[in-house]
Amino acid sequence: MPSHDFRGPRLFVDAPLAQDGRVELDRDQSNYLGNVLRLAAGAEVLAFNGRDGEWQAAIEGRKRPDGLVILQQTRPQDRLPDLAYIFAPLKHARLDYMVQKAIEMGAASLQPVLTRFTQASRVNTERMRANVVEAAEQCGILSIATVAEPVPLERFLTQRAAGRLLIFCDEAAELENPIRSLQAARAGEGIDVLIGPEGGFAEKERVLLLRQPKILRLALGPRIMRADTAAVAALALVQAVLGDWGGERG
Repeated sequence: MPSHDFRGPRLFVDAPLAQDGRVELDRDQSNYLGNVLRLAAGAEVLAFNGRDGEWQAAIEGRKRPDGLVILQQTRPQDRLPDLAYIFAPLKHARLDYMVQKAIEMGAASLQPVLTRFTQASRVNTERMRANVVEAAEQCGILSIATVAEPVPLERFLTQRAAGRLLIFCDEAAELENPIRSLQAARAGEGIDVLIGPEGGFAEKERVLLLRQPKILRLALGPRIMRADTAAVAALALVQAVLGDWGGERG
């Protein structure tokens, strides 16, 4: 496992990072560093922006933190595997949890899709983006996953690239060893992992999914999982077999 500093605070900043540069802090960042973490001028944090790697930085400011002086790079920029997490939205705290875990698992993009039995038709994508940033800050992740606006499942299927592998997690699929099924698959031009709503897919949706040109229908064991649990299980399986957990892909 790469060596990371998990003891020092990390802060995402939407500004260029380079040695001897300076970054202005917004009010929320200033409050977080000064009032939550109790850090004063001269204290050091790790800053990243999803583009320029991770940098050691020193806090500036008299009465409160108002800027960062960029000192030196601690890690170069990396990239996430071409892994998209496609999901029927959940409500409130469970959606927060699901987004955070998808980021920890290495998803590069998040796409909510609306299905027949989706529980939440309205999705706060700004809150999702905030959860993406928070998870990246806490877990040493350098790249920031993209968050797309919700679209109907049918529209997503017509717009997605046909060369990508669609892993369709379906509780109605025949139970087989998921590792062997994934080992026989080819990621090709990227991977889309689809988790449906807790009411399952409507039969019309299932027929539409099975018509996709490059699809792997996968059962996640003999028990029915809640959607947020299924997300963790599916992404872990995909990353272990086809993703970057082995250090050979990405």
